[in-house]
Amino acid sequence: MSLWVIIPVKPLRYAKSRLSPVLQPEERFELALAMLRQVLAVSTALDSVAGVMVVSRDTKALAVAREFGAKTLQEGAASNLNPALMRATQVLKGWRADAVLILPADLPFVTRADLSQLIALARDDAIVIATDRAEDGTNALLLRPAGALEYAYGPGSYQRHIQQAAAAGLQVIRFDSESMALDIDVPSDLLDYQEMLAAGDFGHLPALSLDIEAE
Repeated sequence: MSLWVIIPVKPLRYAKSRLSPVLQPEERFELALAMLRQVLAVSTALDSVAGVMVVSRDTKALAVAREFGAKTLQEGAASNLNPALMRATQVLKGWRADAVLILPADLPFVTRADLSQLIALARDDAIVIATDRAEDGTNALLLRPAGALEYAYGPGSYQRHIQQAAAAGLQVIRFDSESMALDIDVPSDLLDYQEMLAAGDFGHLPALSLDIEAE
């Protein structure tokens, strides 16, 4: 299997706007950049991956991707996520990729073990999918073959991807991982971020000075 990881990255300066009540713009930028570095460090270290491609309109994100040896695909100014992912998938199919794994850039605690276990579940005519804690979003999506379905990212994407896969006759394989389920979107997520950061070794991630009350 020739598997490529695709990491879509929003413009870093505008990332994580929902954290604005507790983090200043520069802090949000640095956090988004650090999470991207962490995801790149993990995904580019996998022997089971043929390559990694970062898709973004942000030149800083693309430059960081190249530091890790990843390929890059620059989005147009009017592009949005789902068409950009389809374009990247088509490029990789032209490079003889027969499977792709979509991995967001805001999964700070994803590990090599997570990705290795997820990839080991890949089957012909199947998707492997991981969701977030709310079971709303799609935190990882492996398609074999590449381009087997249309991407449907956005609120509620987890169920949409499952429904689309079923309609296309693809087997749906769910992958559960506590570390992969934590994406960083709202201030309360940062409490879990700090707790998990203190419990492990995540070289690219910064500690944060926060004043947040647990819900």
